Amino acid sequence: MNTNRREFLAGAAALTLAGTLTNTPPLFAEKKKYKACVIGDTNQGGYGHGLHLVWSGRDNIEVVGLADPDPEGRKKHAEEAGANNTYADYREMLDKEKPDLVSIGPRWTIHHKEYLLACASAGAHGYLEKPISTDLAEADAMVEAVQSKNLKWSIAHQKRMCPDVQLAKKLIFEDGLIGDVLELRGRGKEDHRAGGEDLIVLGTHIFDLMLYFMGRAHWCASNIAVDGKPATKSDVHQPSEPLGPILGNQIQSTFGFDNAVPGFFATRKNKDGNGGRWGLDIYGSKGIVKIRMEVFPEIYWKETSSWLPTGENQKPWVRLPGHVELSGDDPSSIMNAFAIDDLLEAIEEDRQPGVSLESGRDSYEMIQAVYAAYINGGRIDLPLEDRRHPLVAWSE
Repeated sequence: MNTNRREFLAGAAALTLAGTLTNTPPLFAEKKKYKACVIGDTNQGGYGHGLHLVWSGRDNIEVVGLADPDPEGRKKHAEEAGANNTYADYREMLDKEKPDLVSIGPRWTIHHKEYLLACASAGAHGYLEKPISTDLAEADAMVEAVQSKNLKWSIAHQKRMCPDVQLAKKLIFEDGLIGDVLELRGRGKEDHRAGGEDLIVLGTHIFDLMLYFMGRAHWCASNIAVDGKPATKSDVHQPSEPLGPILGNQIQSTFGFDNAVPGFFATRKNKDGNGGRWGLDIYGSKGIVKIRMEVFPEIYWKETSSWLPTGENQKPWVRLPGHVELSGDDPSSIMNAFAIDDLLEAIEEDRQPGVSLESGRDSYEMIQAVYAAYINGGRIDLPLEDRRHPLVAWSE
């Protein structure tokens, strides 16, 4: 963390970010003027959670173009983004506008590689909707394209950029808030997408937080079932949106991190649905930190060496010391603003963004590892040697 961000966190207890952050001056000094473009597709994944708006409301950024092959969607989103010009073809936009910055909005991953390689060829920095791609070979090519030109790209895992998430990392690993970290437990959202689709769409946020707190995993073990029976090749299918093949409606996985700390992730179809479990719990020798994945992550901690939720002499769940209260009518824009502030700093300081394209690839590799471990007999080492999608390779 640089000095500005440290100072921001140090003053977190007294800071309240209210209203829409994008209509106020950015958190960090920005001097350079940028031209920005937006790539979207109304009929193929749209603009994610407001990725066409991430450049808006900043005095040093002019939104010069928006591309969308759908005429009505193009007009609507360009007006919302304040784009000067519109295009049906994103390649034409990149060629004519020569932007410094581009946001790639579609949730569908099928064109992420071609979008990003075109932006890299144009020399643009940018912001990409998650997940990164449809397989690791594509992700590797994307990272290589960015690195070869020293471009800075962030991915929309905004949760790790939230002040309270960064505060939690400091309190846990520098200040010893919960003692020695013993294990991590994550769950998917477990709504109608429970299982394979939950793993990729919502699990990616959990894996990104695991990476943020623990670094890259060294191995993965997993079990995948369909209605209680071991999953087979015939159970491989496509999700509701083109994100690559998926498998299973009951998934349990374990990852091994440094110092032999395990991280667990599960998602399971169940009759009661979500239940507010979507999140990550970090268990220590003296207490627990729980993170629930609301748009503004809700983080509480409890001092308890026994890990019991109630009982005699048990202390209550409380907010983190120095908790930052976030509020506003457009939470997604506020969360995106944290990532964009950091991206602009990274460009000007010539460093990696806090939530880089590389971290997006690493979280996606954890998703792929769940499948690869199951196919491999239950366990596999990381990084994965075979960069093909495990379910595609398994079905060949």
